[in-house]
Amino acid sequence: MNPLGLFPQPEYANVASVGLPRALLYYRYAALWQTFFAEIGRTTVVSRPTDRDILTRGDALSIDECCLASKAYLGHVDDLIGRCDALFVPSLANVGRRCGFCTKFQALPDLVANTFRGRDVRIASCLVDEVGEKSGMRDAFLSLGARFGVGARDAKHAYKEALRAQTRADRAAAHEQERLLASLAPSHGQSAGRPLAILLVAHPYVAHDPCFGGQIAELLDGMGCVVAFADECDHDEALRASFDFSETLPWLVNRELVGAITLLHDRIDGIVLVSAFPCGPDSMTDDAILRCIQGKPILNLTIDAQSGTAGLETRVESFVDILRYQQKGGYVR
Repeated sequence: MNPLGLFPQPEYANVASVGLPRALLYYRYAALWQTFFAEIGRTTVVSRPTDRDILTRGDALSIDECCLASKAYLGHVDDLIGRCDALFVPSLANVGRRCGFCTKFQALPDLVANTFRGRDVRIASCLVDEVGEKSGMRDAFLSLGARFGVGARDAKHAYKEALRAQTRADRAAAHEQERLLASLAPSHGQSAGRPLAILLVAHPYVAHDPCFGGQIAELLDGMGCVVAFADECDHDEALRASFDFSETLPWLVNRELVGAITLLHDRIDGIVLVSAFPCGPDSMTDDAILRCIQGKPILNLTIDAQSGTAGLETRVESFVDILRYQQKGGYVR
């Protein structure tokens, strides 16, 4: 049985503002979520970008075993308390076979409710589980609309517009990245002198968070490199390509990252793998990448709550130096 109820009631009809923690899958579905709530007449409030205060607060609220990205999420929830009528905390299990999410995304509503019990935190949620509950993304949001007191016709329109907005955002990112990589294509087989193209491979909430992958992207940019993001590759194409790498890999986003590596392999000079400690899916997937992806230098970085920038700078600088020597054809005598 759907734990959210077979017959949704308009329990959120009096919710005017919805809080969106700027963490985890917000970095993948921001356009979908914001557009849906706007279309049903709600205001969205997004937590501020991750900073040291948010990380410190999230770390204090969390248990040690949670990954750094989950700790940051709790800090973002804390940032929104008192600034909105309810928090949107979806439960995402999967969007099909071999297209699952880490179990932390499925348990997120319970995690938030238990962590902030006694603080009058109201949670609006929906369940996405195509395999077990036969509830896809569309079904989940139509049910959510009903719980906000929105009629079926308006909820369908809202989801249609939200999906269109997310598709536009994804295509725009993929198109811009394609344009960028095309501009770096060596002319007449000569690559010396052009900027290094680095593929940053990380979950979107790591790659684009200013305190995580953002600082690594800034380091690379400051060294004159051009940074491409694996999560901005066309999602459908990357997902299809991932099956050439593994038939059994269970996680959607990791599949897309692996697929992006195979699609962009010949157009980049090096790969930087970034993981938030201790990410279970990454611990398995990154090891497979290091073992199986050949022909490109790979730098594997793990960020935790104690990570400073000095160690990252040294490793990134050394990696870029190696790539520049390689670009020139090896060590110059």
